[in-house]
Amino acid sequence: MLLAIDAGNTNIVFALYEADKMRAQWRAVTQTSRTADEYAVWLSQLLALEGLAFKDLTQAIIATVVPAVLFDLRALCRGYLKCEPMIVGDPALDLGLTANVDRPQSVGADRLCNTVAAHERYSGAVIVVDFGTATNFDIVAENGDFDGSVIAPGANLSIEALHQAAALLPRVAIHRAQKVIGRDTVPSMQSGVYWGYVGLIEGLISRIKAEYGRPMTVVATGGLAHLFRPDIPAIEHIDPDLTMRGLMLIHARNAPN
Repeated sequence: MLLAIDAGNTNIVFALYEADKMRAQWRAVTQTSRTADEYAVWLSQLLALEGLAFKDLTQAIIATVVPAVLFDLRALCRGYLKCEPMIVGDPALDLGLTANVDRPQSVGADRLCNTVAAHERYSGAVIVVDFGTATNFDIVAENGDFDGSVIAPGANLSIEALHQAAALLPRVAIHRAQKVIGRDTVPSMQSGVYWGYVGLIEGLISRIKAEYGRPMTVVATGGLAHLFRPDIPAIEHIDPDLTMRGLMLIHARNAPN
């Protein structure tokens, strides 16, 4: 059984795959101070709820945009799964794509995983809108290559920046404001963030399609995709497991026969 790990700036996601089927998925807050043994204690209890143990996990693959967590995640796999994990970003790993950008090594591992999975699941060119710490718009070419991107601050990051930079503005939750014009500080902030991001996403999708010059499918992933989708008709699909599926596909492509 495969353990796929996606370590982002906010959360780390662990998923179990039997062949190409996901069996379970768990999420933890990203903490660079967490040790391999701490991961193991937490993960062993979740495995037990599935009737599994570390001995059932024989392979692993890791994607991370937080270099500080890689040492302990690798140690987790070596010490408890008794295997050497594949690392997305390792030059020896065959992703089946080319990153058509000025510095290919700068493309985040999670975005490469999204590209692989989007090409496998959807025909033609694709825009992957990933609602994470940043809101990424990644372009997947018809042949599966990573063809550039747009990066904007994430909605949660914007709310936190408002709270930190303005003494009188509170920290608020992202909420779909029923009216655009607020009559108090909190609803005004919620409207600005929610409807502002709706406009940002719609506008960038439109400009990307116009510049790319050919039909594109729009796929959303990430924690806030479901919140924004009802007000953004341009989003055609929500695919919450896109990154994890990309990890599974990359592992399958590189696993020994």
